[in-house]
Formats: sequence, structure tokens, C-alpha cells
Amino acid sequence: MDDEQELGQWEFIGRRGGDVVTLVSGSVIAAVPEARRAAEEAGRELRFDFLDDRAVLSLLRRRHDDEQDMFKAGVAHGMPLALVGVGAVLYWGGVALYWESPTARTAYLAVTAAVLLTQLFFFVRSARSHWGDPVRQNLRARAKCYREIAHIARKGGADIPAFYPHYGPYPFAATFRPEADDREKSENEGADDHGHR
Repeated sequence: MDDEQELGQWEFIGRRGGDVVTLVSGSVIAAVPEARRAAEEAGRELRFDFLDDRAVLSLLRRRHDDEQDMFKAGVAHGMPLALVGVGAVLYWGGVALYWESPTARTAYLAVTAAVLLTQLFFFVRSARSHWGDPVRQNLRARAKCYREIAHIARKGGADIPAFYPHYGPYPFAATFRPEADDREKSENEGADDHGHR
């Protein structure tokens, strides 16, 4: 966990505002027959026990870390790209456009294009490493499915907070990849019972 905040035994960081959320027990979800069926079916499909409290807690803590990593990568590469892009356009419109020498304007455009393309390359590479990683996609696919199961249980009368577990539905980059499942399990063998590395 990157968070300096110490979490209780059954707590994880929810997406919204970094609020600490307490895990809803699998027995609460399993008490709703439709949710239990959905959890069992999804468990077979995604190779995960959605009613195992420790496994789900680890999943949600790792999902928070995944989201933090994506945010940091976006800031590290996206903000400089945006700032340089806006600066280049403003400088072109306010200064370079009025240069008398076409050679100077061409040189400016060439240098600007090279800088922007280099930054764009690093941005795309970073995005692909986060969004395209099959282990991370499996993590998101399971978190997405757990959210759907929790919502089924809440609609069925279980005492589950609205929006729990506070992570979105992940319409993309959440495809389960069975071939990456063994790699994911081996990477998590070093985690303790609370999901910490």
C-alpha cells in the first residue's frame, strides 16, 4: 500500500475522496440468493472467490493501488504534454507566426513537433503499460464484477452502502485474461493477509 494511512483489519480506501471503507462481509452478500448465484457464476468464470472476505479485501486494496498508479502516470506524462502543447500553440500565435524568416518558422515547427511527439510517445507507452497490462486487466475485471455482485445484493435487501465498493464499472481495460491468471497469483504470493506487499 502506498497510503501512509494505517487501515484497520477489514478496511480499504474507497475511490471517492480517499475515504476509508469497511468491507462488507461475504456472508451479507451470500444471504441474497441472486447475489450468491452471481458470485458463484462469476467465480467460475473469473477464477476468484467473490465470497472470500480476505481475497476480496486484497482485491480492493490492490485495485486502489492500481488506480493510484494510473493517476500518477497520467500526471507525470499527461500534464507536461498538455503544458508544452498549450505553450507551443500560444508561442506560435503570439510570436513565431510573426517571424519574417520562413526558415525560422519551419525550424520552430520542426523542434516543437519533435518535442511533442517525444512526450506523446512516453504518454502512450505509460498508458499502455497501465491499461494494457493483462494482470491489471484481470484485477479490474474482478473488481468490476465484485461491484456488480454487491449491487445485486443491495437491490435484494442486503445492508450495503450505495456505490459500494466505490470503484466505477470500468467499461474498458477490464477484460479477464485467463493466460495472465497464473502470473497474477505468483505476483501476489508475497502479499500478507491484509493485502500489503
